[in-house]
Amino acid sequence: QVQFVESGGGLVQPGGSLGLSCAASGSIFSDTVGWYRQAPGKQREWVGSIMTGGTTGYADSVKGRFTISRDNAKNTVYLQMNSLKPEDTAVYYCNVVGRFNPWGQGTQVTVSS
Repeated sequence: QVQFVESGGGLVQPGGSLGLSCAASGSIFSDTVGWYRQAPGKQREWVGSIMTGGTTGYADSVKGRFTISRDNAKNTVYLQMNSLKPEDTAVYYCNVVGRFNPWGQGTQVTVSS
């Protein structure tokens, strides 16, 4: 199992930007890693993923605004969020895709004026 620690969340105004980091306790070189989010009163939803070779995919709600990247040498995955909207407010998590792995604590992102 790999432990993830998400960081970088905070309060940002609508239209602003924020960058999140997801640090893994071990190698994630061979894993597809996804970003997810959970808003109050809603189920956790997939935001996007990055494959081992760097290919990415995104939910329609964030496509064109969010960018996922990875640094395998640092066992870290990143989420750059631009043009943020109030509906992006949620706790953001990362995790491996396709196999069971415990969830981390997540990092809170609040988009509000």
